[in-house]
Amino acid sequence: MEIVKRQEAIAKIKDGDAVVSSGFVGCAVPEYLLEGVEQAFLKSGSPRNLTAVLNVSSGFGRGLGVDHLAHKGLLSRIITSHINPHPGIQKMVDSNEIKANILPFGCIAQLYREMGSGRQGLMSKIGLHTFVDPRLEGGRGNSISTNDIVEVVEFRGKEYLFYKPFPLHVALIRGTSIDKKGNLSGEKEAIVDDIFAVAQAVKKQGGIVIAQVERVVETGTLNPRSVLVPGFLIDYTVVAPAEKHRQIVVTDDYDPGWAHECRVELGSIDPLPLDDRKIIARRGALELTKGAILNLGIGIPAGVSSVAAEEGLVDQLVMTVECGQVGGVPAGGATFGAAYNPDFVVDPVRQFDWYDSGVLDLAFLGAAQVDEQGNANVSKFGRTAGPGGFINIAHTAKKVCFCGTLTAGDLETVIMDGRLVIKNEGKIKKFVRNVEQVTFSGKLAAQDGQEILYITERAVFQLTPEGVMVTEIAPGIDLKTQVLDQVEFDLKVSPDLRLMDARIFQEGKMGLTL
Repeated sequence: MEIVKRQEAIAKIKDGDAVVSSGFVGCAVPEYLLEGVEQAFLKSGSPRNLTAVLNVSSGFGRGLGVDHLAHKGLLSRIITSHINPHPGIQKMVDSNEIKANILPFGCIAQLYREMGSGRQGLMSKIGLHTFVDPRLEGGRGNSISTNDIVEVVEFRGKEYLFYKPFPLHVALIRGTSIDKKGNLSGEKEAIVDDIFAVAQAVKKQGGIVIAQVERVVETGTLNPRSVLVPGFLIDYTVVAPAEKHRQIVVTDDYDPGWAHECRVELGSIDPLPLDDRKIIARRGALELTKGAILNLGIGIPAGVSSVAAEEGLVDQLVMTVECGQVGGVPAGGATFGAAYNPDFVVDPVRQFDWYDSGVLDLAFLGAAQVDEQGNANVSKFGRTAGPGGFINIAHTAKKVCFCGTLTAGDLETVIMDGRLVIKNEGKIKKFVRNVEQVTFSGKLAAQDGQEILYITERAVFQLTPEGVMVTEIAPGIDLKTQVLDQVEFDLKVSPDLRLMDARIFQEGKMGLTL
């Protein structure tokens, strides 16, 4: 391992290379290295025609993380599960400036492991009957992309998707400390990330691994159990200035609770304000059972963890996030991926192995669109977003609660005397006749016997053999004008239609017990 300046490390990247980056949303992002690639290109025109590979978004917001690569000529292709936080790259994909392969987060992470082990690829049921399936779209992100990674195979009478390896030339990873032998630790990072699997996959193909760190320490001073990547897998190290090595890429403050140096008093976490998000999160929390193992998606679904903390239920649940947090209270928004007080922290590869086994009792996920077949779409709605870990999680959880408002675009609501009032209806209907892209297959869920709920601020729906059925409505809501008329297809109405729990619409704690 050699300690070098940033420009020296970036000079190792050749035109046409496939560059894989670590990072999960705002956590563990090698910001200084990615910025260095951008600066080198703008100054000299090289490196150019790169393929960016990332299992999920790396960075959060315009111009951060992998969005540094959003320049014509610098990037020619991206392979990832999620680009929604990268508006520059998102624009290039949607305007056909670069090719894109959009695949499930867990399958990319597991494919790193297979590639690093010298195996031929990954065979999995994850992605069947979604847009990743070659019989639909094959994971193509736009019209110029090709389906050259995923194929349908049959083994012992059952269908699987086979995810094929692809070239990897350079890895940009991140940790906290590195010793003079190159052993890399992550004691101040918010997540473990899959940097070991990435480094192994790149080295197996004869590539180079560049690590961004906060500091260099003496050999022998790192606890070997804290080493995430051994020195023989790392070629070059760059020490980043503090402002380019933030714990969370969009925040200046270091939080020892996110690095798990200490446990946080959960009473210090501010409860959510009583609005649409909290209504949905509270209704979702009514599905919780004692000892349940659950996954929380980004956005509104992550609010369930805040409700659980407010109600004092955290110790009775096992809340998880796909980046590797198990237990504790997951964070939301730009800090999604971090967690307070987890019991166990692991890399995404093993987290998805665990998920794929069917261990999840319950998943709370978003949904941009739902159709009359019960299909859900989170990956493409006017623009390409990508599914992240959604496909893995939704396919394997025993019960899935899709969480989101019934309409979008200028929706304005208020709670008055325990009743929900729609002050301004959203312009965009989210329950549509046909979803723009199938990220979740209602038909497959029905075949597998999954329990599926769609939770909104004004009504709750369930997927039944007869189709999507409304089973609950909020107090103050008119069933016909504010529910049925806001859906593009004919909804079934339960003969036992009831009001949502009145506690959801009151200030203060619900007094929820499991």
